[in-house]
Amino acid sequence: MNARWCRRKGIEFEREVRRRLAAVFGDRQVRRLLQRPGAMSVPDVVAPGLVVECKAGKATNPRAALRQAVREADGRRGVPIAVCKDDRQRATVTMHFDDFVALLREWFEQRLR
Repeated sequence: MNARWCRRKGIEFEREVRRRLAAVFGDRQVRRLLQRPGAMSVPDVVAPGLVVECKAGKATNPRAALRQAVREADGRRGVPIAVCKDDRQRATVTMHFDDFVALLREWFEQRLR
């Protein structure tokens, strides 16, 4: 696979993640941010309360993707998460455990109301 194909696969995955999050939050609430050469790094997708780094490839590195999401979340409001998809596998989400517990707590409190 050449670099152009790999980048295309990544772009398609970012679009898929954006579409699936927009189905939850609404189309206007979720954006896919475009990378600019030489500019500061930006998240691939932002949604209410989330800063998302997307990775698709033969063998993705979820921990490295989460580190990148944490860097990109600096100064933004939102939980950094990494959404990774290895070839022919289901996508996974990686996040810090403290953030996961906070999301669970918020979800559970909403259910009790």
